Amino acid sequence: MKKILFSMILIYSAVFINADIIKQNGIKNAYNIKLYTKNTPISGDNQFFVQLFKDDKFIADAKMKIKVFMPEMPGMPYMEYKTKAKLVNGEYKMMINFSMSGTWQYHLKFKTSDKKIHTLRGSVNI
Repeated sequence: MKKILFSMILIYSAVFINADIIKQNGIKNAYNIKLYTKNTPISGDNQFFVQLFKDDKFIADAKMKIKVFMPEMPGMPYMEYKTKAKLVNGEYKMMINFSMSGTWQYHLKFKTSDKKIHTLRGSVNI
């Protein structure tokens, strides 16, 4: 009986601990973008990571920044947070502060070595 209970708790924990990890993929102008977290995002500070590829080659010389925002709603002002990414161990790392839970839109911009600026738009739920 203890083994069954322990197994159920272990399965339940494994399913729900990683239930809300963000993994989003996008393509913009032949660049493959992978936006992800390693932990479930919460209100407050969160680490987001991006990997950028073109023709299956990792792009390590891009300049990257993100703007996350929540539109104004009745009784609530417009909210916005901007930050730049740093290349750390083969992934672009950003610390993003979400001031409250809800759906946040983002504009991920990256400038490549050819001096072109590319923008990927999306949203995440916190």
